[in-house]
Amino acid sequence: MSSIQTWTVTEPYINPHCGLGEAPFYEPSTNTLRFVDIKKKRLHTIDLNVGPSSLTTMQLDIPVGVTADIEGIDCTDRILVGGKSGIYVLRRSDGEMKLLKRFYDSEEKDERLRSNDGAVDPKGRFWIGTMNDFWVGEPQSEGTMFRFDNDLTRHTIREGLTIPNGIGWSADQKTMYFTHTTEQTIWAYDYDVSTGDVTNKRAFWKLDGDGEPDGFKFDSEGNIWQCVFGEGRVLKINPQGQVVGEIKYPTKCVTCPVFVGTELWVTSASDGGDEYAGALFKVDVGIGGLKDFKFKLAGGSAEL
Repeated sequence: MSSIQTWTVTEPYINPHCGLGEAPFYEPSTNTLRFVDIKKKRLHTIDLNVGPSSLTTMQLDIPVGVTADIEGIDCTDRILVGGKSGIYVLRRSDGEMKLLKRFYDSEEKDERLRSNDGAVDPKGRFWIGTMNDFWVGEPQSEGTMFRFDNDLTRHTIREGLTIPNGIGWSADQKTMYFTHTTEQTIWAYDYDVSTGDVTNKRAFWKLDGDGEPDGFKFDSEGNIWQCVFGEGRVLKINPQGQVVGEIKYPTKCVTCPVFVGTELWVTSASDGGDEYAGALFKVDVGIGGLKDFKFKLAGGSAEL
C-alpha cells in the first residue's frame, strides 16, 4: 500500500462525544451539516458559516439511524428519518415525528430491531437497513434491507442481515453498492433505475483485517470512500475494487462520511474509548462527491 494516497487527521473539528455518531448530511442551501447520535437519540446541526460554536442539539424520542431531504420540502422545516419502527417525517422546530410506514407488521420484530444506514436512490425511493436494537445485545442475523417507493409501498430486498450499512449508486445509475458490515464486504448489484429492481449480486470488495466496514460515499470519479470501524481509517476504493487511498484518524471507530465540497467529513462512535471517540472530523481530499437525491413523497404525506 506504499503507492497509495494518504492523509492523516490529527484532531477533530468538534467533539460532541457521540455514543454512535452517524449519517452526516450536508445541506447546500444553508451550508449546514447535520448528523445523528443513534445511541443518545440526538440530531446535531452545525452552521458551517459560523463554525463549531454553532452546534445545536435536538433530543429525540427514538433512535434515528439516517436522514434524507424530501423533494419540495424545506429541509430546515421537515426531513425524512429512519427511526425505531419505520420511516418518519421529523419537524425540526420541535422534534415532532409522524410515522409514514412501519418496517414490520410483527410487534416482536418492531421491538427487537431499529433502523441503521440508508439512502435515497436516483428515482427518489428510500432504501434502508434494519438491525437489532442495542438492548438485544450482540447483533443477530435478523435485519432487513427495505426499499420504500414514493407511494410508501414497502419492498423487502434482503433478509437475514446482521449489520446492514452503506448504500449508494454509481454515477451511471446502473449499479447499486451495499456494505454488509459483518461480512466485511461491499456487495454490487445490477440496478434498474426505472423499477428499483436489483439483480446479479456479487462481491465488489472485501476487507482484509479485523475492522468492520461501515458507511461510505461516492466521489465524482466513481471511487468509494469507505469508513472502517475499529481501525480508525477511511479507504478510497477505485471502480475496480482496489484501495488507492487511506485517511488515518486519531480515533478507532469512524462510522460514516459525507462530502462538503472537496472536504470529507466523518462521524465516529465512543466505542474506542480514546480522547476523540465520538468526534466529528474533516479533511480536504481534493475531490467532491456525487449529489444526494431527495425522497419523492406522494402528495401530502409530509404534513404533520
